[in-house]
Amino acid sequence: VQLQASGGGLVQAGESLRLSCTVGGLTFDDYTIGWFRQAPGKVREGVACIGTSARGSSTYYVDFVKGRFSISADNAKNTVFLQMNNLSPEDTAVYYCAAADGPTLWRVIAGNLLSPMSGDFGSWGQGTLVTVSS
Repeated sequence: VQLQASGGGLVQAGESLRLSCTVGGLTFDDYTIGWFRQAPGKVREGVACIGTSARGSSTYYVDFVKGRFSISADNAKNTVFLQMNNLSPEDTAVYYCAAADGPTLWRVIAGNLLSPMSGDFGSWGQGTLVTVSS
């Protein structure tokens, strides 16, 4: 599985950005794509994920992005988007997308935990830098 994240840049507080994650080598009827971020000097953390499997489709957001970020997928283009609104300097980080199998989404939802340390996300993109100035 190959993932390519793009769309990062420099914006001012309160502005928006849309990140894209283009995925190759993945069956888009059974997948979970997660967005994670790593701020300078901090550990990588989960942001949101989206997925689909035989059980259905859904999304998950960590608390600090609920109401501001929205994750979506264009299955025809094998692309997952992260729309980020009302950005703040605290959102400054390198944003990564990563892939897992479809059931991972339901484990994330059940455990209310999206963690890069879970071992579920085995394939990672190279990251895109988002810088939010105050």
